[in-house]
Amino acid sequence: MISTKGLSIPKRAKQAAAQEVSPEADAERVRAIRTRMGDAELKRFRDLLIEKRQELIGVLNTMEESALRSNGGNLSNMPLHMADVGSDTYDQDFTLGMAEAERKLLGEIDGAIRRIDDRTYGVCQMTGKPIPKVRLNAKPWAKYTIEAARLVEAGHSR
Repeated sequence: MISTKGLSIPKRAKQAAAQEVSPEADAERVRAIRTRMGDAELKRFRDLLIEKRQELIGVLNTMEESALRSNGGNLSNMPLHMADVGSDTYDQDFTLGMAEAERKLLGEIDGAIRRIDDRTYGVCQMTGKPIPKVRLNAKPWAKYTIEAARLVEAGHSR
């Protein structure tokens, strides 16, 4: 036992405390872990992500054009009933909300492409463990293993 100013702290506990790293430094260490995937596999995932990105941009453009062309609250083309104005506005807001969610997914896809470029793709951004290929095939923009994703959803993220 080592005594420090009246406190009795076991030697092992002091050594463990000295080895602890701040959460920020630990997160940086995890983000620096490189992928074990080869160039051909990374190219396949990049192509998959770029295809999904192009598809998503097309959907976004269609949704936003549709929402902006609707009468949503525009009284210059006032329908016969005021309830129709409310319905049009609701539809427009709903469509724009969906477009916002799609834009978020677009950002996640862009992040996955950056991770491919950095050679950190396929590595869990929380734990540093490899993300299973089955998960990456289903959700190529995944940045967490399923276990880590559950923790993030439960609010236990770093």
